[in-house]
Amino acid sequence: MDDFVTPPPLERGDRIAVVAPASNRATDFPHVYELGLKRLRAAFDLEPIEFPTASKSGAYLAEHPEERAEDVMDAFADPDVRGVISTIGGNDQIRILEHLDREVLRENPTRFYGYSDNTQLALTLWNLGIVSFYGPSVLVELGMDGDLFDHTIEYTTRAFFEESVGKLEPAPAFTDEPGDWADPDSLETPRGTEPNPGWTWAGSDERVSGRVWGGCLESLSQRFLVGRDLPDPDALDGAILALETSEELPAHTWVAGVLRAFGERGLLERFDGVLVGRPAARSHLENRSSDERERYRDRQRDAIEQVVGRYNPDAPIVFGVDFGHTWPTTPIPIGGRVELDPTSEAVRFE
Repeated sequence: MDDFVTPPPLERGDRIAVVAPASNRATDFPHVYELGLKRLRAAFDLEPIEFPTASKSGAYLAEHPEERAEDVMDAFADPDVRGVISTIGGNDQIRILEHLDREVLRENPTRFYGYSDNTQLALTLWNLGIVSFYGPSVLVELGMDGDLFDHTIEYTTRAFFEESVGKLEPAPAFTDEPGDWADPDSLETPRGTEPNPGWTWAGSDERVSGRVWGGCLESLSQRFLVGRDLPDPDALDGAILALETSEELPAHTWVAGVLRAFGERGLLERFDGVLVGRPAARSHLENRSSDERERYRDRQRDAIEQVVGRYNPDAPIVFGVDFGHTWPTTPIPIGGRVELDPTSEAVRFE
């Protein structure tokens, strides 16, 4: 599928719409939300414009998926808005898809930023040939405890203001430690980090390139269960599959099962390569030791490598990339072109 459009980059001073197409925690943790808005202004010189859903509770939005869809369409159609960013992810964005007017989105391509459950909107844009960006979100990355990571600033700057994200480099350190949003004072203290071991490569040594399709695996599984807004399988030929998992911490057996179903559906064989985000290995509900977190990541990596290897042994796979539910964050373009070069261990967006 070659007829993609990357919406024009923003310029400093532009207005960026803030919407809540998934869920919203801004009303629960206003101090985190306000910090995210402050950083949009201070770190990126953008002017956040809050659309109605940004100030409505998660409980209200759960009952009104049509309003979430309306906010997205209104933001895209607003001639004074140059970008659209989500407050946070969630777990039921699949419900807004039936309320979206695809023609409004098609006729008003705008840079969209959001990840996790925002996979649903990103892949609807993918079907329309519109590139979007898998992150950041206002509360999670921009409202990060302590200071923003330099890596997040660098790559978010590229996603906001440049034509391409360009070549990726692993972040020097990372964290998946949950923040204590209930305590406003906790925002003064950076989360604990650990050294980044870098990427791990598996599969073929052949250099490949293609358009990125994918997102959060939990959201992908919902999409295929519902059967709504699925891509034309032929359009996935030669694409690069991007996948990562959330703070729900799915077992490696579940991950393998979903990918196996994709394989049996004839999808895995269509991709020329696979880009895997570093998985979150702990959450508010389940803390784990360093050793336990490492075992979790290893098991998931082995599961993905085995299933992809069975259905598509010619595909190179790169693990541990800094996107998704890991911080700092790289906003990778869904629908953008990427080159994977196992020999030089390089990942470059075109």
